[in-house]
Amino acid sequence: MITIKKFNYEIGKLGEDLVATHLKEKGYYILERNFTCSIGEIDIIAKKDNILCFVEVKSRYNLSFGYPCESITGKKVRKIKKIALWYISKYKIKNTDFRFDVAEVYFEKNNELMINIIQNAF
Repeated sequence: MITIKKFNYEIGKLGEDLVATHLKEKGYYILERNFTCSIGEIDIIAKKDNILCFVEVKSRYNLSFGYPCESITGKKVRKIKKIALWYISKYKIKNTDFRFDVAEVYFEKNNELMINIIQNAF
């Protein structure tokens, strides 16, 4: 028997896989997937040109709980920014611009999906 928690985990994992593939197709180089440190986790860290992108992925199979990006709280934004600063410091990254993106994945009823990348989301 599959639980709601397990189902949501699987939807999230699938969404992250699809976004990573989408970003690669758009010319991004994936540096990290599920980067974790003592502060928390960032779903995807990618680079394109001279921009380092910290990407939070949110997936939905319906909109009854709102749009995916709406689930990102101020607390989550602050945590992602702290993790990003930790990452930049740890790897001594210099002379590189960075931004915070949100990737929304919508699973449609007719087995179609849509990926929406919101650049500079916060």
